[in-house]
Amino acid sequence: MAELKTKATEDSVEDFLNTIAHPVRREDGFKLLQLFKDETSEEPVMWGPSIVGFGKYTYKYPSGKEMEWFPVGFSPRKQSLSIYIMLEDNDLKPFLMKLGKYKKAKGCLYISKLADIDEKTFREMIRSSINLVRTKNQ
Repeated sequence: MAELKTKATEDSVEDFLNTIAHPVRREDGFKLLQLFKDETSEEPVMWGPSIVGFGKYTYKYPSGKEMEWFPVGFSPRKQSLSIYIMLEDNDLKPFLMKLGKYKKAKGCLYISKLADIDEKTFREMIRSSINLVRTKNQ
């Protein structure tokens, strides 16, 4: 089985965010950085070249394979802001009803800009996700 390529690095989160060419995406990246710090009380860590993660836990696949991952994080991609939240659909649904404009994929939300979403709901979603992971991994 192939080894996971996306791993925690020592790279600077601020340096990464400063490389983002699109001014709104860069500004939103710095806002997300502060928002995630506030809600998780964790220091940001670069995961691979473009994901900012907060916290760390061991994820266990049904097959028994384990990997290190982050409970919450983001990546300011060219098309949108990718938001990584470790909530199952049933736990996520109440937040999504109040969040605002987004697209959803498995384990990830896509947001065009932070102005499109409700910040209070988003903060609650982050807290809920990281608390769930912390509870499961005690």
